[in-house]
Amino acid sequence: MKKLLSTIAKFRDKVIVVAADLVADEFVFGEIARVSREAPVLILKHRESRYVPGGGANAICNLATLGAIPMPVGVVGDDEAGRALLKHFEDRDIPTGGILVDPDFITTTKTRILAGTIHGGRQQVLRIDREPSQPSALWLSKRFAEIAIPLAREASAVLISDYGYGAASPALAAKLGKTGVPVTVDSRYGISRYRGVTAATPNEPELEDVFKTTIGNDLKRLERSGRALLGRMKMKALLVTRGRDGMALFETGRPTLHIPIHGGSENTDVTGAGDTVIATFTLALAAGADFATAAHLANYAGGIVVMKPATATVSADELVQAVSS
Repeated sequence: MKKLLSTIAKFRDKVIVVAADLVADEFVFGEIARVSREAPVLILKHRESRYVPGGGANAICNLATLGAIPMPVGVVGDDEAGRALLKHFEDRDIPTGGILVDPDFITTTKTRILAGTIHGGRQQVLRIDREPSQPSALWLSKRFAEIAIPLAREASAVLISDYGYGAASPALAAKLGKTGVPVTVDSRYGISRYRGVTAATPNEPELEDVFKTTIGNDLKRLERSGRALLGRMKMKALLVTRGRDGMALFETGRPTLHIPIHGGSENTDVTGAGDTVIATFTLALAAGADFATAAHLANYAGGIVVMKPATATVSADELVQAVSS
């Protein structure tokens, strides 16, 4: 416990460069009014709409809430969602100088429609995704590198959040890896394409997808897959998140560390939990923690955030309370 708490105490003001696909999570809340006469569907009376940072933007906000100074590098469109993300960052004093605004780019937006009663809870009934028709243009990729590399040289760590929209890439990660600071990666669709980074934090389905297998409760298959990906990516550590089964940390030259889930298997909302995990894990490494300590803190943070509704963050105070209890 003492090592965990001392690491959290070192979080404040650590500079973390975040090369990320910036996503806007839009939540539309409606009160159930009646069933439509046109079709067997609910009619919702609109009550509220709001944007919150999602994807790599959520990882950025988690870093800020934990006390770090995130330096985002990415792109948004000149649209309502993009402006909402920039305002959210500015309201939290997160620097936005590394975020490009491209009028030809559509800010990735995931709209969740939630229905409920006036005195009851809210349940997601539909999700609508608006995405760029193609990844970021080549000139944007070059600009990302021009912005991120000088920032990384002055930072304590680099976080790559790749949701497949072009702002984060293996090529950029390789360049950032040469700056000498820890580089961590969370990649939704192409984790095995990254090479030579410090660590990665895939979830179990992403690991299964690499090897076209199903792990389930087969710890031997988990061991083989984890070790194989660790070697393929030439990393020092691989942290696999396993939902209600906790986490598994693979390190070169060390036995696998299995970490039980924090807080029990029941949760409120898993939206964005992976962003919280990599933010906490990266910040702990930036604070000088070893991989096991960083993994334990990430496990606590993940357990806290899934108990919160919608896309959420974890604060350093919450982390201290969880570790101390």
